[in-house]
Amino acid sequence: MEVAVLGAGNGGCGVAFDWAQHGHNVRLFATADYPGEVQAIAERGEIVSTGELSGVAPISYTGHDAGRTVSGADLIMVVGPAYATEGLARAAAPHLTPEQAIVVCPTSCLGSFAFRRAAGLSHDDDRYLVGETSTLPYAVRMSGPATIHVFVKLRAGLWVAATPRSGTERLRTMLGEVYPGIGAADSVLTTTLQNGNPVIHPAVTLCNAALIERTGGDFNFYEDGITPAVGRLMHAVDSERMAIAAALGQTIASDPAIGVMQGYMIEENYDTGYSTAPGFRGIRAQSELDNRYLTEDVGYTMVLFTELARAVGVPTPTMDAVIQTASALLGRDFHREAPRTLANLGLSGLDTAGLAKL
Repeated sequence: MEVAVLGAGNGGCGVAFDWAQHGHNVRLFATADYPGEVQAIAERGEIVSTGELSGVAPISYTGHDAGRTVSGADLIMVVGPAYATEGLARAAAPHLTPEQAIVVCPTSCLGSFAFRRAAGLSHDDDRYLVGETSTLPYAVRMSGPATIHVFVKLRAGLWVAATPRSGTERLRTMLGEVYPGIGAADSVLTTTLQNGNPVIHPAVTLCNAALIERTGGDFNFYEDGITPAVGRLMHAVDSERMAIAAALGQTIASDPAIGVMQGYMIEENYDTGYSTAPGFRGIRAQSELDNRYLTEDVGYTMVLFTELARAVGVPTPTMDAVIQTASALLGRDFHREAPRTLANLGLSGLDTAGLAKL
């Protein structure tokens, strides 16, 4: 299969390596704004991986030419943080054809709709199949030039959903070769609300803000950063997330339950479940507060979660407090910035019944 991977950061390089190691012809693209590991991989023509996935995998093209990457691809994997989705969509748009399957990985917050909007595809244009996964299938970090380290590859606890919904099974089948444990989600609301990053990252970051600034992130994010008090904050956020899902008729699992299912964790709780988790061991904290753990997981996803909550009448006092605190710490106003909203996704005005049909 011809596979195009858009985004050459940690996740994009992990996806490119895995699909190439499975024998597919992989091309890797990054915009000039987010070059990632483009030059190093282009020079070597391959990605090296250590950890749970190990070996060397050839990458047939790596560069900034979207047409060369996307044209003729059977599967297009759009891999990166929420703030990269629209730029990757605009780069790919002139080269998309209806027979291609597109997957935003991970969703972050209705990433499939964000891709459609930026690529000029209406949300009800069923000629194009655009889906999203609930999370990235790996815990992965760049460990050197053209080299990644994979801490964990998920064997379960990963879902995909498509727009239109009728395409979900096709995407599950396509992705199943490389991700055999992937399941078909009910809708993109399920994949979006199952995303646990807003539960974990903001709480740990805010509670360790002084330590991050004082040490430049010289500590282990999970092992050192999570205590009983941090776990209680995570639990409060997770309870609100699950209440939003229930109001929309979506069935999702708690984040610790998913962590155990995915193989990251052994204990299903919000404290030692994370701090002693084998899959999180050795993952370092971010070097500064101005990091996607706040700018993405609060500024994009949590803001959208609270908007969904208001639409269905669910109170979110803890999420609101996290958004306000993160805004104050960074000297920003995440509610006012709101880069991912129902309105800019083309979904404004939908009531609970309308949202549940997405």
